[in-house]
Amino acid sequence: MSLTGIRDISVISTPPTNRITTLVQVVEYSPTVIKNAIERELDRGGQVLVIYNKVESIYNYASQLRELLGKQVVLDVAHGQMEKKSLEDAIFRLYNGQTQVLVATTLIENGVDLPNANTLVVVDADMLGLSQLYQLKGRIGRSDKQAYAYFMFDRRKNMGENAYKRLQAITEFTAMGSGFKIAMRDLEIRGAGNVLGAEQSGHMQKVGYALYVQLLNEAVNELKGISNMNSGDVRIETSADAYIPTTFIDSYDLRIRLYSKISKISSFKELSQTIEQIQNICGSVPKEVSNLCKIALIKNLGARLGAKKISIKDRDVSITLNDIKSIENFADTIATYNYIEYGSQQLPIITFNKTIDIDNKIDMVLNFLLECTE
Repeated sequence: MSLTGIRDISVISTPPTNRITTLVQVVEYSPTVIKNAIERELDRGGQVLVIYNKVESIYNYASQLRELLGKQVVLDVAHGQMEKKSLEDAIFRLYNGQTQVLVATTLIENGVDLPNANTLVVVDADMLGLSQLYQLKGRIGRSDKQAYAYFMFDRRKNMGENAYKRLQAITEFTAMGSGFKIAMRDLEIRGAGNVLGAEQSGHMQKVGYALYVQLLNEAVNELKGISNMNSGDVRIETSADAYIPTTFIDSYDLRIRLYSKISKISSFKELSQTIEQIQNICGSVPKEVSNLCKIALIKNLGARLGAKKISIKDRDVSITLNDIKSIENFADTIATYNYIEYGSQQLPIITFNKTIDIDNKIDMVLNFLLECTE
């Protein structure tokens, strides 16, 4: 839904302070590897999560693991078919640090925050989905300690092509904030049609996600008969100061992000919200930034109404249109102003004849265009 523009999408790629990337290994099932991994974690006072996603045999597996580790290790079991009270008690014992090793189904992939659990073992990882594997990996590494995740498969079974791809992806995308990349890879593996699936993913990677979605939305709008607003076709000429001063925001990255955000302002409500957000983050908004926001809206409104060039200078305030037909979008509003004229030549020009300062001229043109779009 996000990729097709039905819903918005946001990506949080910055990890919490002091988080360390989890070390991931995809290995053949080996009791020796499991024993060494668990003992290493217990030696540093941590806890271990072992994922065994078969309820019918989970207690037998827990017994085998207890024999492997020794009776001195406190081991517990949790799965979705347990009675509510028993399951609750098992989770509380784990949360309070009483349980050293928990053997559980994928039941624990959500909602359990265990900073002291920093080793994960997933048995038959090839049987789980990519999102499940990523969620399970997220149960560990929630502190400043190095975490280890072991995704195990049975070498005696023939692993399917998709299972191989899932395990390859979980080792490839180990960096913090890789959830979006994992989701995209999951779409490629499971398939999402020609538009967003693997067949077209190469094109998306070449042009970038944001531009790809913009082009996709424009194509969908054309099919729906909705005109696309392309503000890039409108040339703005102004003698007003309209930029983000380095004395106001010294961070290059933040200035670039703000320029991008400001360029998309398409309504008076968005204009007000953007200026308010900038003020909340950076303090009192200088005139240059306020002008920049207003001119961005002027440019986008002009594109919607059929403008080719908008000039806001000390001695010249005018709007040049793409064609004679575009004047229909302005005619009713022009009639209400006694200081506006327009010529009906091949490229009609709307001229504002009013002696005011440049900042007020920006407001004048903005208010005019807002009235034209009402």
